[in-house]
Amino acid sequence: MIQAIESLLQFDRAGDPQSGLKWTHRTTEKIAVELRELDIHISANTVARILRQLDYRLRANQKRLARRSAPDRDEQFRYIAELRQRFEAQDQPIVSIDTKKKELIGNFKNPGRAWSKEPIAVNDHDFRADAVGRAAPYGIYDPRANCGSLYIGSSHDTPEFAVDNLERWWLEDGTVRYPNATELLILADGGGSNGHRPHAFKYWLQERLCDKHFLVVTVAHYPRGTSKWNPIEHRMFSEISKNWAGHPLDTFEILANHASRTTTTTGLRVRARVVDRAYEKGLRITKAQLTALDIEHHDTQPARNYTIYPRT
Repeated sequence: MIQAIESLLQFDRAGDPQSGLKWTHRTTEKIAVELRELDIHISANTVARILRQLDYRLRANQKRLARRSAPDRDEQFRYIAELRQRFEAQDQPIVSIDTKKKELIGNFKNPGRAWSKEPIAVNDHDFRADAVGRAAPYGIYDPRANCGSLYIGSSHDTPEFAVDNLERWWLEDGTVRYPNATELLILADGGGSNGHRPHAFKYWLQERLCDKHFLVVTVAHYPRGTSKWNPIEHRMFSEISKNWAGHPLDTFEILANHASRTTTTTGLRVRARVVDRAYEKGLRITKAQLTALDIEHHDTQPARNYTIYPRT
């Protein structure tokens, strides 16, 4: 019987020559059917037991293969570290920003498990038409204070939305936590509403933060494919996901409540609020508006690192 199974798998066998592990793409049910044609009548469970005896194992895909690194990636990481050290030494604020995964609001299944006497019944399909809305949770994390703010948008995730949230954070937390601050360092991903390509992100930073609040704003963007190194990802977003895992996000307010209750043993605190304002997609920034920006691109990777000054 064992020889028959090995014979069936000889052209459909894969493995790791270093560890000696083997696997096959055929299911135990298919192997059992083919064995019956050889007048060997065993069940799929028996096939599975024999496969384990032959050192076959069930395996899942694992995300281990990294993309080819950009040649200037390490340089940008070193430069970001230098900027952070300088701002900390001068007692100037640093924030890490990003948009968390968008969530359908309604009685939908939320991945994860939660302690309860009975499972919560949710819709059997995640149809967008059944949703109350779609939340765009925009996060701002202060690594020095280990505090975060989550602004839950019910509209589009645009550069204007991103900068408006930065202004909200500055008025609610920044001015209180850093009353003598004259500069702000922003750590952001390379794409999305706060990416290094959208001109609108730079324009609204000039209008809403620099000019309005007399702040010198320095922005450093992480290279493509390295967003996991952005502090907000592993210090704040991961903890929020754990906190609401297994709970349906029926309303925007429930989402905000789950996020607000997020804490860690290291002292993380999160404040969340819903932003009801509607933001328009596709707003264009004119050449005249771009020319009027008081922006200085750094010598090190100027596309990713720049400082915007207040216009008097």
